[in-house]
Amino acid sequence: MKYRRLGRTGLKVSVIGMGTWQFGGEWGKQFSQDEVDRMFARARELGINLIDTAECYGDHTSEAFIGNTIRRDRQKWVVATKFGHKFHGYMQRTEPRSPQDVLQQLEDSLRALQTDYVDLYQFHSWGDKDFYNTGVWDVLAAQKRAGRIRHIGNSISSSSANLGQAEACERAGVEAIQLVYNRLDRTPEQRVLALCREKDLGVLARVPLASGYLTGKYKPGATFPEDDVRHHQEQQKIDERLKEVQRIAREEVPPGQDMAQWALAWCLRHEAVSAVIPGCKSVRQVEDNAKATDLVPEEHPQAWRD
Repeated sequence: MKYRRLGRTGLKVSVIGMGTWQFGGEWGKQFSQDEVDRMFARARELGINLIDTAECYGDHTSEAFIGNTIRRDRQKWVVATKFGHKFHGYMQRTEPRSPQDVLQQLEDSLRALQTDYVDLYQFHSWGDKDFYNTGVWDVLAAQKRAGRIRHIGNSISSSSANLGQAEACERAGVEAIQLVYNRLDRTPEQRVLALCREKDLGVLARVPLASGYLTGKYKPGATFPEDDVRHHQEQQKIDERLKEVQRIAREEVPPGQDMAQWALAWCLRHEAVSAVIPGCKSVRQVEDNAKATDLVPEEHPQAWRD
């Protein structure tokens, strides 16, 4: 495994992390604690130390799975979670975002994670109206001083619309940005990645496999079960993306190279990106994701040097 510095946080993170939305039950599969334990046991062996989750991946369901499996070696993990949504059922959310709400969500996340601190506590896709509430900033700063939050992050919903939020990072105490970045969505390259590099903000690239499309295992015409979030996307758009994936596989992926691993390494070539956080549904997928580290260049502005 290779490691990078998560921007100004100084945290040492594995370039391949674990995204855990799937544990909340909205990706076509329900998980057991035993399955999660086996996936994390293999992640430990492979050197993965970065976990990304959220309070609304189920009603703290993902966080609870994680808390149960890492409580024996909590200090070895970098745990990133998010706040600002409340799960009420499959694909149903409300947005509790007052200072009091944020404090309560932190309490609930710490309880589910069975820990007394979060390494990276992230705004979860907040619009400007809520984000610029200085009362929320004050609560986060106070919890950071108390040691219950080590660092503050911002998971932005749109790299263009939220450019102002990235620019306001110092005022909000934000030290890392999470955003959608993959070979099918290069929008962050236009402005926000350069800004993150300038301000030394760590960057977590979410959806690096474009919701699984960049694994190369789906063909145009593919459909998904009703309990899979991809079921709700327009079929025409799905097919357009999968046709582009076929072109990329044909013209850009080196012969014999696994497409998913290539796609993860593709994100990690950018000088602003600290880590990718692909989801995984099995031990085999944990292993396959980790293999992408072999394709990642040794030289990188944030490469960790012991």
